[in-house]
Amino acid sequence: MSGNIVARRYAGALFAFGRKAGLPELEKIAVDLDALREMVKASVKLFKFYQSPVFSVEDKDRITSSLLSELKAGAHTRNFCRLLARKGRLAQLPAIADCFDRLMDEEKGVIRGELVTAVVLDEGRRAEVLKQLRKQAGRELALTYSVDPDILGGVLLKVGDKVLDASLRVQLSILKEQIKRGV
Repeated sequence: MSGNIVARRYAGALFAFGRKAGLPELEKIAVDLDALREMVKASVKLFKFYQSPVFSVEDKDRITSSLLSELKAGAHTRNFCRLLARKGRLAQLPAIADCFDRLMDEEKGVIRGELVTAVVLDEGRRAEVLKQLRKQAGRELALTYSVDPDILGGVLLKVGDKVLDASLRVQLSILKEQIKRGV
């Protein structure tokens, strides 16, 4: 089974289980998984430890339990990680957390996207743009911001599999093509 399918299945099962416990429990699980994902991404040694067949399930469970204690993780997350340890899937934690986040976004009606600008936007301008985009989308929107000086000006908005390119680079390219065709 490919890693993405495995991650979706485990995340879906944990999400369904957490949903029965209620939204506060779902949010606690999401926080716990986010913290674990960051730990695994930050430590190459931890990731390799989880991948290694040399270490026993008990060793992996013990280390993970220690990390979860440090995080003050909930019982659902602890039990879930024990299951992952027994099944040899702890290395899938980052992908499972990503899938779980997408399920949480769907549950809350949140759309995630990225706004690319040519210059860094200050907090006031970011809030203004976000407010306008939320109004246009009619839904909650969570944006990450990045800078790409190559777009020259304007914005590039990526939401899901859709891209709105309102950059100066694209506008100039269109104008160039129109001039070439004599329009």
